[in-house]
Amino acid sequence: MWPMDKFVKLRGFLEQSTAAPAEWLPRNIEARQRLMVRGEVLFRKDDPTAGLYQVEKGQVRLSRVDRTGREVVLHVAGPGGLIAEASLFAQVYHCDAVAVADAKVRLYPKDALLAEFRRNPEVLAGFAAGLAHELMALRTRLELRNIRSARERVENYLALNTGSDRRTIALRGTVKDLAAELGLTHEVLYRMLSTLEAEGAITRTKHAIILKTASV
Repeated sequence: MWPMDKFVKLRGFLEQSTAAPAEWLPRNIEARQRLMVRGEVLFRKDDPTAGLYQVEKGQVRLSRVDRTGREVVLHVAGPGGLIAEASLFAQVYHCDAVAVADAKVRLYPKDALLAEFRRNPEVLAGFAAGLAHELMALRTRLELRNIRSARERVENYLALNTGSDRRTIALRGTVKDLAAELGLTHEVLYRMLSTLEAEGAITRTKHAIILKTASV
């Protein structure tokens, strides 16, 4: 495990990035609602950008395919999470977005949001703060992927991502999605989780992993 001071700092980054991520969204913009079924594509890489999405229900996975043909999971957005913030300043989307489970999303059109940024500095400041928190969370995920030991990588991920009880990690997507997020093959992740479960360190349910001992 990481040193305690570093662990607490990184956990703080993650908690800030998930705390009320979209309070800044202006209510005077008419957002378009869309219902999605599991496996449905929201957009593909290089599709023309329409705007920013907020997930209201379910989960949406953002991913790219690298040069070797391997899918790299960039993020799994759950209820309240935002998708494709960078699309406001781009002509095309830079990744794929696919529903991991049945989902409901809202599209905030690009032109309307950019006009609101120019009109209302407080909205723009809220958007910038959200991006800063996302950047801190991304740095934490990159630090995780740089841990050479697969076991330590998994243990640190679990400890960092517990909920308010400091024991339960809600799975955002499938275990295969989690493996891609951690930069591991799904076989290695399954093996690590099975080992930790056999040792009594965790228990598993369909949608969660539960630590035997509460995290910090």
